[in-house]
Amino acid sequence: MQLTVTVAEKKPGIFMVLPVGSISADTCGLLEEKVDSTLQGAVKTLIVDMEGVNYLSSAGIRVIFKSQKAMKQKDGQFLMTNLQPQVKKVFEIINALPTLKVFSSVQELDRYLDQMQRRVIEEAD
Repeated sequence: MQLTVTVAEKKPGIFMVLPVGSISADTCGLLEEKVDSTLQGAVKTLIVDMEGVNYLSSAGIRVIFKSQKAMKQKDGQFLMTNLQPQVKKVFEIINALPTLKVFSSVQELDRYLDQMQRRVIEEAD
């Protein structure tokens, strides 16, 4: 299966990456290119919505971890949401879920982001 990747800015500095299809050795270059391009800007939070991903290979995992590392270097957040059961299993197998912030839905993610923003505003006051 092919891969398509779109990127949308949800709020200033908060970008959502939406891959759809299989992330394999043959297709991960597109995801990497889109993420790298996004990371060139003023990104505070990078969200990867995995709802449309039906397959993830080790090459795809490498892109995910590279993205997570890049956001850490920018003092930003890397988040994932909507992992399909077979993709979640891949992360469980490699024992990566404890180190990633993963949300079950975009709504859960939005609640988390709202709480984080309120906390920053409260700390500033």
